Amino acid sequence: MARKRRKKKHDEHMDESWLVPYADILTLLLALFIVLFAASNVDAKKFNSLRSSFNNIFIGGTSVLEYESPTPVEIDTVAIQNDKEKEREKQEQEELKELQKKINGYINESGLDLSLKTRLTEEGLLVTIQDGAFFNPASAKVRAEDIKIAREISELLVMDSPRNIIVSGHTDTVPINNHEFQSNWHLSVMRSVNFMSILLENEKLDPSRFSARGLGEYEPVATNDTPEGRSLNRRVEILILPNGVEQE
Repeated sequence: MARKRRKKKHDEHMDESWLVPYADILTLLLALFIVLFAASNVDAKKFNSLRSSFNNIFIGGTSVLEYESPTPVEIDTVAIQNDKEKEREKQEQEELKELQKKINGYINESGLDLSLKTRLTEEGLLVTIQDGAFFNPASAKVRAEDIKIAREISELLVMDSPRNIIVSGHTDTVPINNHEFQSNWHLSVMRSVNFMSILLENEKLDPSRFSARGLGEYEPVATNDTPEGRSLNRRVEILILPNGVEQE
């Protein structure tokens, strides 16, 4: 009878031991299903949380049922860079507005309202000089009586924070072909170069920040079908670029 009792006690012990590995298998299966679910629903935050949970299972940490996923702290570097860029652009616009006020003050005091105009654009601060203000018809030479004004404009371009500057020449569509110029394009190039040369007589300006270009008749601001429109198209422009923007 004693033998039977010992055998019965041993059998009862063997019957209960299977619960431990069974529970481990269920835990692993649960983790597997969670991982498969995450794989079918791509989400970076969920994936990182599940990865941490799964690692804890194999290194002896808390089980999946007990695991409380932490809230990850993420730094959106792209958003930060965009905010900095917007702030820098806003500051540049404010500085260009101040420069515009300074140039407009000079224009008003000198009575040059009809000859010089300023405008803030997406590219920068644009100063437009109408054709009749500095040049005789079909000529690229700055008139002697206007050189003084050109030099005064050069003083306005002296800034605490130097910027790149593009001087552009423009014409209307009336053909030109004389002993000096073969085309409107040639005339526009020489007007921008000659005007820029006077500006750079000012030793406070850095020539490496200046460039000249001729655009001929190809960027009109008005119709070429009327004398008034053609007069507006004949012009020299000074484009003051924001800091950090390179010349083309």
